[in-house]
Amino acid sequence: MSESTGWSTSRERRPGVIPLRPLLLGEILEGAVATLRRYAGVVFGSAAVVALVSAVVYYAADLWVLDATSPAPVIDADAPPEVQLEQAMEQLRSSLPQFGVLALITLVTQTFLSGLLTVVVGKAVLGRPIGVRGAWEELKPRLLPLLGLTFVVTAAVMVGTALFIVPGVWLYALLSLATPALVLERGRLGAALRRSVLLVQGAWWRVFGVLVVAVLITWALSYLIQWPFTLAIDPQAFERGYTPQELVIRELGGAVARTVTVPFSAAVTALLYIDQRIRRENLADELSRAAGRN
Repeated sequence: MSESTGWSTSRERRPGVIPLRPLLLGEILEGAVATLRRYAGVVFGSAAVVALVSAVVYYAADLWVLDATSPAPVIDADAPPEVQLEQAMEQLRSSLPQFGVLALITLVTQTFLSGLLTVVVGKAVLGRPIGVRGAWEELKPRLLPLLGLTFVVTAAVMVGTALFIVPGVWLYALLSLATPALVLERGRLGAALRRSVLLVQGAWWRVFGVLVVAVLITWALSYLIQWPFTLAIDPQAFERGYTPQELVIRELGGAVARTVTVPFSAAVTALLYIDQRIRRENLADELSRAAGRN
């Protein structure tokens, strides 16, 4: 099957990275990879800038907020059970500030990047070119609502997860399409949440399955990318405290991994949103007409 800016030889509408019909799992993943490949400059350029900025912030937080150069609390395997419990609680207390700071940095930086790449996917489906400036101009009016949406969804999923995990998993899939809904429909926070619920209802297991596959792929990619950097760090660094040089290596590995994995994850989510609209709202005809105006 040939790809073009019009119809394929089999008369299947495919102006961009996906055919304009309900998609199979493989086609969503292929469409995500095709988007990263065709728009490599804007995708990896913006992802690299955001990843490096976040790495610098992570590094600063490691040194001056989290004190990652100090030894971490350890659990003595030979200590009595009550002492081990106290050591475990101390380990948990010491990790909570780190988790909070890292989560906040990740939330802000990846919200921007996910929104920007959602704009790119919207153009990729139509086969239209777009650069960083054009994507930023489209995202800018919706950046603050998007940040608010991300905080709301993250808080809801965290609270749901605390309530025996299952509610958090359910909300994770139910609200997963809110970001592309807000960005591509140019809506508001509440409307984006309602749109996600509407699009996922009746297809929760399918949406969840696609998201799980995407998460597993990104985890595997992240591990493989960071593995060489991990080899350059002493395995005992966590217990004795990292040196500044080891922190640089760790954060650099994380930045390289995020440059690849965050765009892929954002592209899969955006294509899943488009697929659900094709299935429920016959969006294929609207996209075909829009592509014909290229």
